[in-house]
Amino acid sequence: MTTATPAAPTKGTPFRGRIRGRVLILLCFMYAISYVDRTNISTALPHITAEFGFNEATAGLIISAFSLPYALLQVFGGTISEKFGPRKSLFVITVIWGVATLLTGFAVGFWTLFAARALLGLSEAAAFPTATQAMSRWIPRDRNGFAQGVVHSAARLGNALAPLVVAYFIAISGWRLAFFATAVLSFAWAVVWWFFFRDKPESAKGIKPIELSELPPVETRATRPPVPWGQMAKQILPVTFVDFGYGWTLWVFLTWLPTFLSSTYNLEIGSFALFTTLILLAGVVGDTVGGMLSDRIIHRGGNTRNARRTILVIGLGGSLICLIPLVIGQGLVVATISLALSFFFLELCNANLWAIPMDVAPQWSGTASGFMNTGFGIAGVVSPIVFGLLIDASGWQLPFALSCALLFAAAVVAWFMKPQRLTMTDGVLEIGTPKAEQQPTA
Repeated sequence: MTTATPAAPTKGTPFRGRIRGRVLILLCFMYAISYVDRTNISTALPHITAEFGFNEATAGLIISAFSLPYALLQVFGGTISEKFGPRKSLFVITVIWGVATLLTGFAVGFWTLFAARALLGLSEAAAFPTATQAMSRWIPRDRNGFAQGVVHSAARLGNALAPLVVAYFIAISGWRLAFFATAVLSFAWAVVWWFFFRDKPESAKGIKPIELSELPPVETRATRPPVPWGQMAKQILPVTFVDFGYGWTLWVFLTWLPTFLSSTYNLEIGSFALFTTLILLAGVVGDTVGGMLSDRIIHRGGNTRNARRTILVIGLGGSLICLIPLVIGQGLVVATISLALSFFFLELCNANLWAIPMDVAPQWSGTASGFMNTGFGIAGVVSPIVFGLLIDASGWQLPFALSCALLFAAAVVAWFMKPQRLTMTDGVLEIGTPKAEQQPTA
Protein backbone atom coordinates (compact mmCIF):
# COMPACT_ATOMS: atom_id res chain seq x y z
CA MET A 1 0.00 0.00 0.00
CA THR A 2 1.40 3.41 -0.98
CA THR A 3 0.95 6.29 1.42
CA ALA A 4 1.91 9.92 1.48
CA THR A 5 5.45 10.82 2.44
CA PRO A 6 5.55 12.85 5.67
CA ALA A 7 6.99 16.31 5.80
CA ALA A 8 10.53 16.20 7.12
CA PRO A 9 11.94 18.54 9.78
CA THR A 10 12.77 22.02 8.54
CA LYS A 11 16.31 21.75 9.91
CA GLY A 12 18.71 18.84 9.46
CA THR A 13 19.73 16.78 12.48
CA PRO A 14 23.13 18.06 13.73
CA PHE A 15 26.53 16.37 13.39
CA ARG A 16 28.54 18.71 15.58
CA GLY A 17 29.10 17.34 19.07
CA ARG A 18 27.97 13.86 18.00
CA ILE A 19 30.02 10.66 17.67
CA ARG A 20 28.44 10.15 14.25
CA GLY A 21 30.41 13.19 13.05
CA ARG A 22 33.66 11.35 13.80
CA VAL A 23 32.31 8.20 12.14
CA LEU A 24 31.55 10.25 9.02
CA ILE A 25 35.03 11.80 9.00
CA LEU A 26 36.63 8.37 9.30
CA LEU A 27 34.52 7.10 6.40
CA CYS A 28 35.58 10.16 4.38
CA PHE A 29 39.21 9.07 4.73
CA MET A 30 38.29 5.54 3.63
CA TYR A 31 36.45 6.79 0.54
CA ALA A 32 39.37 9.07 -0.39
CA ILE A 33 41.96 6.30 0.02
CA SER A 34 39.83 3.81 -1.93
CA TYR A 35 39.62 6.14 -4.92
CA VAL A 36 43.31 6.94 -4.80
CA ASP A 37 43.93 3.18 -4.84
CA ARG A 38 41.57 2.53 -7.75
CA THR A 39 42.51 5.54 -9.91
CA ASN A 40 46.26 5.94 -9.31
CA ILE A 41 46.75 3.58 -12.24
CA SER A 42 45.16 6.14 -14.61
CA THR A 43 47.96 8.67 -14.07
CA ALA A 44 50.60 5.94 -14.15
CA LEU A 45 49.05 4.34 -17.26
CA PRO A 46 51.12 6.22 -19.88
CA HIS A 47 54.30 5.08 -18.09
CA ILE A 48 53.04 1.52 -17.57
CA THR A 49 52.05 1.19 -21.24
CA ALA A 50 55.42 2.58 -22.31
CA GLU A 51 57.32 0.16 -20.05
CA PHE A 52 55.39 -2.94 -21.12
CA GLY A 53 54.52 -1.93 -24.70
CA PHE A 54 50.71 -2.00 -24.30
CA ASN A 55 48.28 -0.38 -26.74
CA GLU A 56 45.11 1.48 -25.65
CA ALA A 57 42.91 -1.61 -25.94
CA THR A 58 45.25 -3.63 -23.70
CA ALA A 59 45.36 -0.77 -21.21
CA GLY A 60 41.54 -0.80 -21.19
CA LEU A 61 41.58 -4.53 -20.34
CA ILE A 62 43.85 -3.86 -17.37
CA ILE A 63 41.51 -1.14 -16.10
CA SER A 64 38.53 -3.46 -16.57
CA ALA A 65 40.22 -6.18 -14.50
CA PHE A 66 39.19 -4.16 -11.45
CA SER A 67 35.60 -3.83 -12.54
CA LEU A 68 34.69 -7.44 -13.41
CA PRO A 69 34.78 -8.82 -9.84
CA TYR A 70 33.62 -5.42 -8.59
CA ALA A 71 30.44 -5.70 -10.67
CA LEU A 72 29.73 -9.38 -9.99
CA LEU A 73 30.13 -9.21 -6.22
CA GLN A 74 28.29 -5.97 -5.39
CA VAL A 75 25.16 -7.63 -3.99
CA PHE A 76 27.18 -10.33 -2.22
CA GLY A 77 29.44 -7.65 -0.78
CA GLY A 78 26.41 -5.84 0.60
CA THR A 79 25.21 -8.96 2.41
CA ILE A 80 28.64 -9.43 4.02
CA SER A 81 28.25 -6.29 6.11
CA GLU A 82 24.76 -7.31 7.18
CA LYS A 83 26.00 -10.71 8.30
CA PHE A 84 29.33 -9.84 9.93
CA GLY A 85 28.85 -6.14 10.71
CA PRO A 86 30.59 -3.09 9.18
CA ARG A 87 33.41 -3.06 11.76
CA LYS A 88 34.86 -6.47 10.98
CA SER A 89 33.93 -6.36 7.30
CA LEU A 90 35.59 -3.04 6.47
CA PHE A 91 38.73 -3.98 8.41
CA VAL A 92 39.23 -7.16 6.35
CA ILE A 93 38.22 -5.45 3.10
CA THR A 94 40.72 -2.62 3.54
CA VAL A 95 43.60 -4.95 4.42
CA ILE A 96 42.94 -7.03 1.28
CA TRP A 97 42.77 -4.01 -1.01
CA GLY A 98 46.00 -2.73 0.56
CA VAL A 99 47.65 -6.03 -0.40
CA ALA A 100 46.23 -5.72 -3.94
CA THR A 101 47.65 -2.19 -4.28
CA LEU A 102 51.02 -3.41 -3.02
CA LEU A 103 51.03 -6.22 -5.61
CA THR A 104 50.26 -3.72 -8.39
CA GLY A 105 53.55 -2.04 -7.58
CA PHE A 106 55.36 -5.37 -7.95
CA ALA A 107 53.76 -6.24 -11.32
CA VAL A 108 56.06 -7.48 -14.08
CA GLY A 109 53.67 -7.67 -17.05
CA PHE A 110 50.08 -7.92 -18.27
CA TRP A 111 48.92 -10.90 -16.21
CA THR A 112 50.40 -9.75 -12.90
CA LEU A 113 48.84 -6.32 -13.39
CA PHE A 114 45.54 -7.92 -14.37
CA ALA A 115 45.54 -10.20 -11.30
CA ALA A 116 46.42 -7.38 -8.88
CA ARG A 117 43.70 -5.12 -10.23
CA ALA A 118 41.18 -7.98 -10.12
CA LEU A 119 42.01 -8.57 -6.44
CA LEU A 120 41.51 -4.85 -5.80
CA GLY A 121 38.09 -5.01 -7.46
CA LEU A 122 37.20 -8.13 -5.48
CA SER A 123 37.93 -6.41 -2.18
CA GLU A 124 36.48 -2.99 -3.00
CA ALA A 125 33.24 -4.56 -4.27
CA ALA A 126 32.05 -4.80 -0.69
CA ALA A 127 33.52 -1.52 0.56
CA PHE A 128 30.87 1.08 -0.29
CA PRO A 129 27.84 -1.17 0.41
CA THR A 130 29.43 -1.96 3.78
CA ALA A 131 30.04 1.73 4.45
CA THR A 132 26.41 2.43 3.53
CA GLN A 133 25.35 -0.19 6.07
CA ALA A 134 27.50 1.58 8.68
CA MET A 135 25.86 4.91 7.81
CA SER A 136 22.37 3.40 8.02
CA ARG A 137 23.15 2.58 11.66
CA TRP A 138 24.75 5.91 12.56
CA ILE A 139 23.16 8.56 10.30
CA PRO A 140 19.67 10.06 10.87
CA ARG A 141 17.39 9.45 7.89
CA ASP A 142 16.92 13.14 7.14
CA ARG A 143 20.70 13.39 6.56
CA ASN A 144 21.18 10.46 4.18
CA GLY A 145 21.83 12.68 1.17
CA PHE A 146 24.22 14.95 3.06
CA ALA A 147 26.21 12.02 4.48
CA GLN A 148 26.53 10.32 1.09
CA GLY A 149 27.47 13.64 -0.49
CA VAL A 150 30.25 14.27 2.01
CA VAL A 151 31.86 10.82 1.76
CA HIS A 152 31.70 10.83 -2.03
CA SER A 153 33.17 14.34 -2.06
CA ALA A 154 36.07 12.85 -0.16
CA ALA A 155 36.27 10.14 -2.83
CA ARG A 156 36.45 12.80 -5.54
CA LEU A 157 39.09 14.64 -3.54
CA GLY A 158 41.06 11.39 -3.66
CA ASN A 159 40.49 11.37 -7.44
CA ALA A 160 41.69 14.94 -7.70
CA LEU A 161 44.79 14.49 -5.56
CA ALA A 162 45.83 11.16 -7.09
CA PRO A 163 47.26 12.63 -10.33
CA LEU A 164 49.48 15.09 -8.45
CA VAL A 165 50.56 12.51 -5.85
CA VAL A 166 51.30 9.86 -8.46
CA ALA A 167 53.09 12.38 -10.68
CA TYR A 168 55.28 13.35 -7.71
CA PHE A 169 56.23 9.74 -6.95
CA ILE A 170 56.88 9.05 -10.65
CA ALA A 171 59.17 12.07 -10.78
CA ILE A 172 61.26 10.96 -7.79
CA SER A 173 61.28 7.17 -8.12
CA GLY A 174 59.04 5.80 -10.87
CA TRP A 175 55.40 4.66 -10.98
CA ARG A 176 55.75 1.70 -8.59
CA LEU A 177 56.40 3.86 -5.52
CA ALA A 178 52.93 5.44 -5.83
CA PHE A 179 51.28 2.05 -5.28
CA PHE A 180 53.51 1.16 -2.33
CA ALA A 181 52.68 4.46 -0.60
CA THR A 182 48.91 4.17 -1.01
CA ALA A 183 49.01 0.56 0.22
CA VAL A 184 50.50 1.80 3.50
CA LEU A 185 47.66 4.33 3.82
CA SER A 186 45.11 1.54 3.43
CA PHE A 187 46.68 -0.57 6.17
CA ALA A 188 46.83 2.41 8.54
CA TRP A 189 43.14 3.24 8.03
CA ALA A 190 42.11 -0.35 8.73
CA VAL A 191 43.81 -0.27 12.14
CA VAL A 192 42.15 3.03 13.12
CA TRP A 193 38.71 1.77 12.01
CA TRP A 194 39.03 -1.43 14.07
CA PHE A 195 39.80 0.40 17.29
CA PHE A 196 37.32 3.27 16.88
CA PHE A 197 34.12 2.05 15.18
CA ARG A 198 31.31 0.05 16.81
CA ASP A 199 28.52 -1.72 14.91
CA LYS A 200 25.92 -0.76 17.51
CA PRO A 201 25.83 2.96 18.38
CA GLU A 202 24.49 2.15 21.86
CA SER A 203 27.75 0.29 22.63
CA ALA A 204 29.99 3.22 21.60
CA LYS A 205 31.94 4.75 24.46
CA GLY A 206 30.61 8.16 25.51
CA ILE A 207 27.50 8.23 23.32
CA LYS A 208 24.67 10.28 24.81
CA PRO A 209 20.95 9.44 24.96
CA ILE A 210 20.08 12.46 22.80
CA GLU A 211 22.23 11.11 19.95
CA LEU A 212 20.67 7.64 20.22
CA SER A 213 17.22 9.21 20.05
CA GLU A 214 18.15 10.91 16.75
CA LEU A 215 19.21 7.69 15.02
CA PRO A 216 16.96 5.37 12.95
CA PRO A 217 14.77 2.97 14.96
CA VAL A 218 16.66 0.03 16.43
CA GLU A 219 14.57 -2.48 14.46
CA THR A 220 15.73 -1.01 11.13
CA ARG A 221 19.41 -0.65 11.96
CA ALA A 222 20.04 -3.62 14.22
CA THR A 223 17.97 -6.45 12.69
CA ARG A 224 18.30 -8.41 9.47
CA PRO A 225 15.03 -9.98 8.33
CA PRO A 226 15.05 -12.05 5.10
CA VAL A 227 15.74 -9.97 1.99
CA PRO A 228 12.54 -9.45 -0.11
CA TRP A 229 14.39 -10.06 -3.38
CA GLY A 230 11.41 -9.68 -5.72
CA GLN A 231 10.26 -6.35 -4.36
CA MET A 232 13.83 -5.10 -3.97
CA ALA A 233 14.54 -5.84 -7.62
CA LYS A 234 11.36 -4.01 -8.64
CA GLN A 235 12.31 -0.90 -6.66
CA ILE A 236 16.08 -0.85 -7.31
CA LEU A 237 16.57 -2.12 -10.90
CA PRO A 238 15.66 1.23 -12.54
CA VAL A 239 18.15 2.90 -10.18
CA THR A 240 20.75 0.33 -11.26
CA PHE A 241 20.27 1.37 -14.91
CA VAL A 242 20.66 5.05 -13.99
CA ASP A 243 23.80 4.12 -12.07
CA PHE A 244 25.12 2.39 -15.21
CA GLY A 245 24.68 5.56 -17.27
CA TYR A 246 26.30 7.62 -14.54
CA GLY A 247 29.08 5.04 -14.07
CA TRP A 248 29.91 4.83 -17.78
CA THR A 249 30.74 8.52 -17.91
CA LEU A 250 32.48 8.52 -14.54
CA TRP A 251 34.80 5.73 -15.71
CA VAL A 252 35.60 7.84 -18.77
CA PHE A 253 36.82 10.60 -16.46
CA LEU A 254 38.65 8.30 -14.06
CA THR A 255 40.31 6.15 -16.73
CA TRP A 256 40.99 8.23 -19.82
CA LEU A 257 41.31 11.85 -18.71
CA PRO A 258 45.13 11.86 -18.29
CA THR A 259 45.58 9.96 -21.58
CA PHE A 260 43.17 12.29 -23.42
CA LEU A 261 44.98 15.40 -22.22
CA SER A 262 48.47 14.06 -22.85
CA SER A 263 47.76 12.58 -26.32
CA THR A 264 45.42 15.29 -27.67
CA TYR A 265 47.32 18.34 -26.45
CA ASN A 266 50.85 16.89 -26.15
CA LEU A 267 51.14 17.70 -22.45
CA GLU A 268 53.96 16.47 -20.22
CA ILE A 269 53.11 14.60 -17.01
CA GLY A 270 53.30 17.67 -14.77
CA SER A 271 50.91 19.61 -17.00
CA PHE A 272 48.34 16.88 -17.66
CA ALA A 273 48.35 15.90 -13.98
CA LEU A 274 47.56 19.51 -13.03
CA PHE A 275 44.74 19.82 -15.60
CA THR A 276 43.34 16.44 -14.48
CA THR A 277 43.32 17.57 -10.85
CA LEU A 278 41.57 20.86 -11.71
CA ILE A 279 38.85 19.01 -13.63
CA LEU A 280 38.31 16.40 -10.92
CA LEU A 281 38.11 19.02 -8.17
CA ALA A 282 34.80 20.10 -9.71
CA GLY A 283 33.43 16.72 -8.67
CA VAL A 284 34.30 17.37 -5.02
CA VAL A 285 31.93 20.34 -5.08
CA GLY A 286 29.30 18.49 -7.09
CA ASP A 287 29.07 15.57 -4.66
CA THR A 288 28.45 17.75 -1.62
CA VAL A 289 26.05 20.09 -3.43
CA GLY A 290 24.01 17.20 -4.88
CA GLY A 291 23.40 15.60 -1.49
CA MET A 292 22.66 18.91 0.22
CA LEU A 293 20.20 20.04 -2.47
CA SER A 294 18.03 16.93 -2.29
CA ASP A 295 18.08 16.96 1.54
CA ARG A 296 17.14 20.65 1.47
CA ILE A 297 14.09 19.86 -0.68
CA ILE A 298 13.09 17.16 1.81
CA HIS A 299 13.59 19.44 4.84
CA ARG A 300 11.23 21.94 3.24
CA GLY A 301 8.49 19.33 3.08
CA GLY A 302 9.24 17.85 -0.33
CA ASN A 303 8.75 14.24 -1.32
CA THR A 304 11.94 12.19 -0.84
CA ARG A 305 11.52 10.29 -4.10
CA ASN A 306 10.96 13.46 -6.14
CA ALA A 307 13.87 15.23 -4.45
CA ARG A 308 16.32 12.47 -5.41
CA ARG A 309 15.14 12.08 -9.01
CA THR A 310 14.99 15.85 -9.67
CA ILE A 311 18.67 16.24 -8.80
CA LEU A 312 19.51 13.12 -10.82
CA VAL A 313 17.86 14.53 -13.96
CA ILE A 314 19.55 17.93 -13.52
CA GLY A 315 22.93 16.26 -13.01
CA LEU A 316 22.71 13.83 -15.92
CA GLY A 317 21.29 16.44 -18.30
CA GLY A 318 23.84 19.08 -17.33
CA SER A 319 26.72 16.63 -17.76
CA LEU A 320 25.44 15.69 -21.23
CA ILE A 321 25.18 19.31 -22.39
CA CYS A 322 28.68 20.15 -21.15
CA LEU A 323 30.20 17.13 -22.96
CA ILE A 324 28.91 18.26 -26.38
CA PRO A 325 31.97 20.51 -27.09
CA LEU A 326 34.17 17.39 -26.72
CA VAL A 327 32.15 15.64 -29.42
CA ILE A 328 32.85 18.54 -31.78
CA GLY A 329 36.50 18.91 -30.76
CA GLN A 330 37.93 21.94 -28.95
CA GLY A 331 41.14 23.58 -27.80
CA LEU A 332 42.66 22.90 -24.40
CA VAL A 333 40.98 25.77 -22.50
CA VAL A 334 37.45 25.07 -23.78
CA ALA A 335 37.93 21.32 -23.30
CA THR A 336 39.09 21.81 -19.71
CA ILE A 337 36.14 24.06 -18.83
CA SER A 338 33.66 21.72 -20.52
CA LEU A 339 35.07 18.65 -18.77
CA ALA A 340 35.09 20.39 -15.37
CA LEU A 341 31.46 21.53 -15.72
CA SER A 342 30.40 18.12 -17.02
CA PHE A 343 32.06 16.43 -14.06
CA PHE A 344 30.43 18.84 -11.62
CA PHE A 345 26.95 18.07 -12.95
CA LEU A 346 27.68 14.34 -13.12
CA GLU A 347 28.65 14.30 -9.46
CA LEU A 348 25.40 15.92 -8.41
CA CYS A 349 24.01 12.41 -9.01
CA ASN A 350 26.35 10.37 -6.84
CA ALA A 351 25.06 11.13 -3.35
CA ASN A 352 21.46 10.73 -4.52
CA LEU A 353 22.12 7.35 -6.12
CA TRP A 354 23.63 6.08 -2.86
CA ALA A 355 20.95 7.73 -0.70
CA ILE A 356 18.12 5.95 -2.54
CA PRO A 357 18.97 2.46 -1.17
CA MET A 358 19.07 3.95 2.35
CA ASP A 359 15.69 5.59 1.69
CA VAL A 360 14.12 2.53 0.08
CA ALA A 361 15.48 -0.38 2.13
CA PRO A 362 16.87 0.80 5.50
CA GLN A 363 16.88 -2.75 6.90
CA TRP A 364 18.81 -4.08 3.91
CA SER A 365 20.80 -0.99 2.95
CA GLY A 366 24.01 -2.97 2.32
CA THR A 367 22.30 -5.40 -0.05
CA ALA A 368 20.21 -2.67 -1.72
CA SER A 369 23.20 -0.40 -2.29
CA GLY A 370 25.17 -3.34 -3.71
CA PHE A 371 22.24 -4.07 -6.03
CA MET A 372 22.22 -0.43 -7.16
CA ASN A 373 25.99 -0.16 -7.57
CA THR A 374 26.09 -3.24 -9.78
CA GLY A 375 25.24 -0.80 -12.58
CA PHE A 376 28.41 1.16 -11.84
CA GLY A 377 30.42 -2.06 -11.73
CA ILE A 378 29.10 -3.27 -15.10
CA ALA A 379 29.88 0.15 -16.57
CA GLY A 380 33.40 -0.20 -15.21
CA VAL A 381 33.83 -3.46 -17.12
CA VAL A 382 32.36 -2.24 -20.41
CA SER A 383 33.33 1.44 -20.50
CA PRO A 384 37.18 1.18 -20.47
CA ILE A 385 37.20 -1.64 -23.05
CA VAL A 386 34.70 -0.08 -25.48
CA PHE A 387 36.13 3.41 -25.03
CA GLY A 388 39.66 2.10 -25.67
CA LEU A 389 38.57 0.21 -28.81
CA LEU A 390 36.73 3.28 -30.15
CA ILE A 391 39.74 5.51 -29.50
CA ASP A 392 42.00 3.13 -31.45
CA ALA A 393 39.44 2.91 -34.28
CA SER A 394 38.21 6.49 -34.68
CA GLY A 395 39.71 8.92 -32.16
CA TRP A 396 38.00 10.65 -29.23
CA GLN A 397 34.82 12.20 -30.68
CA LEU A 398 32.77 9.02 -31.13
CA PRO A 399 33.41 7.71 -27.58
CA PHE A 400 32.31 11.07 -26.12
CA ALA A 401 29.17 10.99 -28.32
CA LEU A 402 28.31 7.52 -26.98
CA SER A 403 28.67 8.85 -23.43
CA CYS A 404 26.19 11.63 -24.23
CA ALA A 405 23.66 9.09 -25.53
CA LEU A 406 23.92 6.99 -22.37
CA LEU A 407 23.54 10.05 -20.15
CA PHE A 408 20.34 10.93 -22.01
CA ALA A 409 18.92 7.40 -21.56
CA ALA A 410 19.79 7.45 -17.83
CA ALA A 411 18.10 10.84 -17.38
CA VAL A 412 14.88 9.55 -18.98
CA VAL A 413 14.79 6.49 -16.70
CA ALA A 414 15.58 8.66 -13.66
CA TRP A 415 12.60 10.90 -14.39
CA PHE A 416 10.10 8.04 -14.66
CA MET A 417 11.34 5.73 -11.88
CA LYS A 418 9.32 5.63 -8.64
CA PRO A 419 11.11 3.56 -5.97
CA GLN A 420 9.11 3.00 -2.77
CA ARG A 421 10.34 2.17 0.72
CA LEU A 422 10.43 -1.44 1.88
CA THR A 423 10.23 -2.26 5.58
CA MET A 424 9.44 -5.45 7.47
CA THR A 425 7.68 -5.36 10.83
CA ASP A 426 6.76 -8.56 12.68
CA GLY A 427 7.40 -10.56 9.52
CA VAL A 428 5.07 -8.40 7.38
CA LEU A 429 6.55 -6.52 4.42
CA GLU A 430 5.26 -2.97 4.01
CA ILE A 431 5.65 -1.10 0.71
CA GLY A 432 5.55 2.68 0.94
CA THR A 433 5.87 4.76 4.09
CA PRO A 434 5.72 2.55 7.22
CA LYS A 435 2.66 3.10 9.39
CA ALA A 436 4.77 4.37 12.25
CA GLU A 437 6.07 7.17 10.02
CA GLN A 438 2.88 8.22 8.32
CA GLN A 439 1.84 11.80 8.81
CA PRO A 440 -1.13 12.06 11.16
CA THR A 441 -4.37 13.31 9.70
CA ALA A 442 -5.91 16.53 10.94
